[in-house]
Parts: sequence; structure tokens; C-alpha cells
Amino acid sequence: MQFRYARHTQKLESLIYFYTSVLNFEILGEFKNHDNYDGVFLGIKGQNWHLEFTQNGEKPNSKFDEDDTLVFYPESNEDYRKILDNLKKFEVPLLQPKNPYWKKNGICFEDCDHYKIIVSDIKIR
Repeated sequence: MQFRYARHTQKLESLIYFYTSVLNFEILGEFKNHDNYDGVFLGIKGQNWHLEFTQNGEKPNSKFDEDDTLVFYPESNEDYRKILDNLKKFEVPLLQPKNPYWKKNGICFEDCDHYKIIVSDIKIR
């Protein structure tokens, strides 16, 4: 099974820059003016998931709270350190997650749409 998380935004270019620069994601595909939508697929080649961000003239009406987060598990300590370095390089502030588990087992920050992201410092086994 493959997984895609899709979200509407008014900041498509900023999100592309953020996810490719900070999390080292790649542009896996993109489209322009498809039924009045522009969009991009971001992720890591060879994985069975990706993020899709779309934009048109409509304002997003998303509702989320402090427990709504995207959680990523880097494949290696080196990948984790690269993300930490990128957070410092691009001056992305770290946040305190609401869930105490993530206070002990990851780092929390948000993208330019203010959606929370957790990067775990432990591997899924």
C-alpha cells in the first residue's frame, strides 16, 4: 500500500522550499493548472509515501490542533543530524510538543503554514 498526505495551501513555493531545504525531500512530481490547481509531490525516492501540496485561488479552511503532527523517522543518525543542521542553518525554531512522548523522543517545529512536524530521534523497529 502506498500513502499520500494531501494538503491545500496558499504558500506552495514556500512549502516546496521548506521541505526540500530543511527535510531534504525531493520533488517527485508536480503539475500546473490541472483543473485550476497547481501542485507538487514531495518525499524521498523509493519510499511508499509522499506529501502533496496543492494551491488554487481558494483559501484553505483546515482545522488542526496541537496534537496534529506529521512524524518522520530518519533512516540513520546521519540523516537526523542533517535535519538538525538544516534547522539551525535556516533558523527554524524548535517548539515544545504537547505530547510528552515527543518531548523525550524527537524534535518539534512547524512549516510555513504552521503545521507541526516531529522528527524522531529513534528508529522504528
